[in-house]
Amino acid sequence: MLRTVEAEIDEHGKVHLLEAIQLTEARKALVTILEDTPTVGVSETALLSEQVLAQDWDQPEENEAWSHLQPER
Repeated sequence: MLRTVEAEIDEHGKVHLLEAIQLTEARKALVTILEDTPTVGVSETALLSEQVLAQDWDQPEENEAWSHLQPER
């Protein structure tokens, strides 16, 4: 089973878990380094993709395909 645990990494690369964990044996782990401050707002990728994706999204077939998710009026 996969489990995500929040941690901090110091300037020397030492990982400090922010909660205690219990393991039955040694395990491997993957570490993802996050930005110092979370980005707020819309990502650049989303903004750059919007015009191209809109060509597909703004089709009558798409509106019909997703119409079951729209609230009834």
